[in-house]
Amino acid sequence: MKVLVLYDYPPSPGGLATQGSLLYKGLKKIGVDVYSVNSESAQEKEWYFHWFKPDIAVGIGYWGHTPDLVVHPRSHGITAVPWLVADGYLANYKELLEDLPLILVTSKWVKDVYVRDGLSGKNIEILPVGCDTDSFCPRDKNDPKVACIRHSLGVDDNQIMILTAGGDAASKGAQEVMQALATIDKKVPDWKYVCKVWPQPRTEQQNLLDFQLAASLGIKDKIIYTVNKISRNFMPYLLASCDIYAAPSRLEGFGMLQVEANACGKPVLGINGMGLLDTMVQGQTAYLADIGKEIVLKETILGRESGYEPNTKIVFKQPRVVDYRASVPDIAKYLLELMNNPKLCRTMGENGRKRAVENFDYRVVAKKFVNIISKRLGIK
Repeated sequence: MKVLVLYDYPPSPGGLATQGSLLYKGLKKIGVDVYSVNSESAQEKEWYFHWFKPDIAVGIGYWGHTPDLVVHPRSHGITAVPWLVADGYLANYKELLEDLPLILVTSKWVKDVYVRDGLSGKNIEILPVGCDTDSFCPRDKNDPKVACIRHSLGVDDNQIMILTAGGDAASKGAQEVMQALATIDKKVPDWKYVCKVWPQPRTEQQNLLDFQLAASLGIKDKIIYTVNKISRNFMPYLLASCDIYAAPSRLEGFGMLQVEANACGKPVLGINGMGLLDTMVQGQTAYLADIGKEIVLKETILGRESGYEPNTKIVFKQPRVVDYRASVPDIAKYLLELMNNPKLCRTMGENGRKRAVENFDYRVVAKKFVNIISKRLGIK
């Protein structure tokens, strides 16, 4: 089997790039003939098409990347297998995607979104995102690399550190976590809530709104925002530095960081919906707060990034749920239990580590990929 993996290569620290990089690494590890290439680099892709002659080109992205992941490889006679996430709505390329022999998606929820929006689902298989469980592993808080992070953030040894990480914090449920923490502040040991976000204009605006919320809740002094560009080398130690990883995300097609936190032996607080239903186990590896609110749209505006002319208005035949909010009372209930019970945190972390190694290790995912390709496409 010869595989060309199309993604943001060389990999940036982002989720899609990591997803592609770990598939490449896993396939290489199990002996598959595989190369990586940037999905937007037509010239380099064609170079591989001509001399490497891959059996398949597997491209990582969402449906809006169809021209790079599907159209371009197929125009050169290469079998294209997109490995897709969802953004809450499939707007374009439905006939083209339906015509493919195989589509991979990251969770059952992503498949459900594509079926809801017009695909039959007959060519869709679920493949989870891989996790490097060698790097993302349990570490002692006294490990100098871990202790340095807590110290640099201003978190004392005796304080409980709750962590949320993402491009911005609000999309990962940070505002709901803040509201919950404000209601239990006097009922739990001393704590700090750390939000690691990526520097970008929209994040700066969102951070200001988040701080305004924290101030109105009276917990501003306990909220720490760190806005830095970091590499994947740093993330395992950042996750190891926390006591609880909290990300009841508003939209989550898989939950890569939640799985990585579990792999580090940390309990997770998430949302009882979307991709986390595939990756977390309620009460064993995570506490999943019920959905408190659904954000429904009747129309949206799309542009060239989705294969439309700029400012194209799309009116849904039926209103679409495009975003969620976790129940704040549920988050408060679960945080109260975790923050007052270190033994429970350890047990859930141990369960999470075991599940991550068995189900999401990048080598395990690579083997699943090979089995799917062999079964569905007959390529050995």
